[in-house]
Amino acid sequence: MNSFTRSNQGLPGPGTEPAVLEMQGVSKVIKGKAIVDNLSFEIRRGEIIGLLGPNGAGKTTTIRMMTGLIRLSSGDVLVHGQSIQKNFKQAISQIGAIIENPEFYPHMTGYDNLRQYLRMSDGAGASRIDEVVELVGLQEAMTKKVRAYSLGMRQRLGIAQALLHSPKLLILDEPTNGLDPAGIREMRDYMRKIAEVEGIAILISSHMLAEIEQICHRAVVIQNGKLVTVTQLAEAPEARSEVSLAIRVDRLEAAQTVAEAVQGVKVTGMDEARSELHVHLPDGTVPELVAALSEAKVGVYRITENRQSLEEDFLKWTGGNRIA
Repeated sequence: MNSFTRSNQGLPGPGTEPAVLEMQGVSKVIKGKAIVDNLSFEIRRGEIIGLLGPNGAGKTTTIRMMTGLIRLSSGDVLVHGQSIQKNFKQAISQIGAIIENPEFYPHMTGYDNLRQYLRMSDGAGASRIDEVVELVGLQEAMTKKVRAYSLGMRQRLGIAQALLHSPKLLILDEPTNGLDPAGIREMRDYMRKIAEVEGIAILISSHMLAEIEQICHRAVVIQNGKLVTVTQLAEAPEARSEVSLAIRVDRLEAAQTVAEAVQGVKVTGMDEARSELHVHLPDGTVPELVAALSEAKVGVYRITENRQSLEEDFLKWTGGNRIA
């Protein structure tokens, strides 16, 4: 059994925010084969979604259809209520995207690269550059030539560029690819800030399950072009009615006797080597169990919630297929 704690604290809560992206029965058929098959899901304002799937699942094709790079065979994509098929210009104007690696003029400064792109953005003023630069934390690097930028700085400059026209949806394909642990953490913090401060919906396609688990509210899992599941990641503790716990104690058999006497508590196992009692119980019964153990003079050293990781869930959903 795996001890696991989700760490999505500080993420914005989209709740009942309006949908920014709606995938409505989207399919893509090439040479008689369905690469994407009747795919439907939505992303709401301020929500961060992970798009996951094994090799050949259809992730790249899905993103290309969202961004208008390839045509849909059937279905529709709505961006902020605008159809990619019927109102392409209005729909695509609401999207900012980095597909693969962002490209810049290496001989120009970061600021000049953004200013060049700003000329192609309708309705964005020069002050917008300062806003997006602050969002991604590049204030000190804007006078440097891009050729001197690290990979992480280039990624952040790419996000700044994608945000210049104030999109409602930001699509990022492998945004942490090639970054070191410090760069990954930095990128994670900036994406949270973007979602919270600007209320932008973010779709992240990534093979790094641990990162998806830490930053995303939900994960959309596809396989063979079909939707497998949409799972909640940033789950509020109060939303869970029952929990499974591993309780490390000084007297294992006494702890078992106490736990079995508390109504609603089910002892699921004991690990004698670790001196751990494994129980499943209603979330509201946890304080009662802890009090009963204390009253029986059973020393409690540690309580760990047992939950499956996203990696374990992913392998279960996809039958063990590798992610990519």
